[in-house]
Amino acid sequence: MTDRYASFVQSAAGRALVKRLGLPDPPRLRRHHPGDPLLAGPALLGAATGGRLAEPITKILTAAGVELADPTGANPQRYGALLFDATGITDSTELRQLYDFFHPQARAVLPSGRVIVLGTPPQECPTPREATAQRALEGLVRSIGKEFGRGTTAQLVYVTRGDGAAAGGPDLSADTHTGLASTVRFILSGRSAYVSGQVIRVGGGAASAPADWDRPLDGQVVLVTGAARGIGAALAKVLARDGAQVVALDIPAAGDALAAVANDIGGTAVQLDLTAPDAPTRLAEHLASRHGRVDVVVHNAGITRDKTLGRMDADRWDQVIDVNLSSQERINDVLLERELIPAGGRIISVSSIAGIAGNRGQTNYATSKAGVIGLVDSLAPALRDRGISVNAVAPGFIETRLTARIPLVVREAGRRMNSLAQGGLPVDVAETIGWLAWPASGAVSGNVVRVCGQSLLGA
Repeated sequence: MTDRYASFVQSAAGRALVKRLGLPDPPRLRRHHPGDPLLAGPALLGAATGGRLAEPITKILTAAGVELADPTGANPQRYGALLFDATGITDSTELRQLYDFFHPQARAVLPSGRVIVLGTPPQECPTPREATAQRALEGLVRSIGKEFGRGTTAQLVYVTRGDGAAAGGPDLSADTHTGLASTVRFILSGRSAYVSGQVIRVGGGAASAPADWDRPLDGQVVLVTGAARGIGAALAKVLARDGAQVVALDIPAAGDALAAVANDIGGTAVQLDLTAPDAPTRLAEHLASRHGRVDVVVHNAGITRDKTLGRMDADRWDQVIDVNLSSQERINDVLLERELIPAGGRIISVSSIAGIAGNRGQTNYATSKAGVIGLVDSLAPALRDRGISVNAVAPGFIETRLTARIPLVVREAGRRMNSLAQGGLPVDVAETIGWLAWPASGAVSGNVVRVCGQSLLGA
């Protein structure tokens, strides 16, 4: 679906009109293409006094081929990214260090630049004052995401302390270091073009760095439900590009489209109605006989049956809950019981900002998508000892055939009501799921990452 307004404002006449009338100004986003460098310019790294992550983050950036700017240089520079280690801030009076770093550089970030603030999870802080100061970082990051403009995104990454930190040992475990590396690579790259204002928690799981960061899913068997079209088709393509052997699943009625997707990426197609009583067993038997395991399960299949609650019949309610939520639980139960998801496996579900903010006429849908968030919250700690991570993505307004049917005024509002002033693309959701599927992201678990351009709706 074409965003004609965004195309218009890129023209000379459009630029003049936008400036004169103060209209939304959708920037041209930098998206990922294989072989691209992570950044279009150097990264400037700062740290609060006593920060614990400056050294590991420097190693991560250097290994990723990122040029580090010299903060003492005499000549002004433009930066591809600003990164600040705020883990040393232990009191609200020390938050001034954030102002001192970001204030002089607020206009020095290149278009589609990146801002990353690194902190300590407030629940791990030894004093209430430190926890208070670390929680304050969320307000800073979300405001930067709305202020810097021109496609710049901002994220807060809370990084858990190492097991030996309290005894004077390593403050960052090897697994957490790898998980931080995967997260930083994702955020800095064009893969995260439509992700902004997010809080990502890293730590507490097993992670392994790939031999080739350009093919981080080599050797992985990945199941994608709802793969025949839209986000599912984009997801299958991205995962295959990154080296995965994709098992694409959809309902029999979508068989032709599903076969086309599977053939295009060199994957396999499975026609199956996930609401059938025997669906989990049939799927488990297929995966066991054909692959022996499934490393990544992506629950993407979903439906809408919209009506206001007072006008909604029971079938509309039951169908949406069953497809969007209950089928995920049944499939997870069987795959986990039969140990088809090995240690190092991933479960990734697609939620929605409707599950966070609610939506008029979608009580069934919003309930199901909030339930997906509950699934992540409950399963992540339960599966940590098995080395399996559980996360969700929550898309906002994504340009698909479904959003194309929305009335014009509502559609335009959905597109513009975010910090990037435009709708996202299916590939934006796919790239985010791809990152969570990487073996290197095993220390990223229990997260719900919004792919919404920092929507003004919800939290």
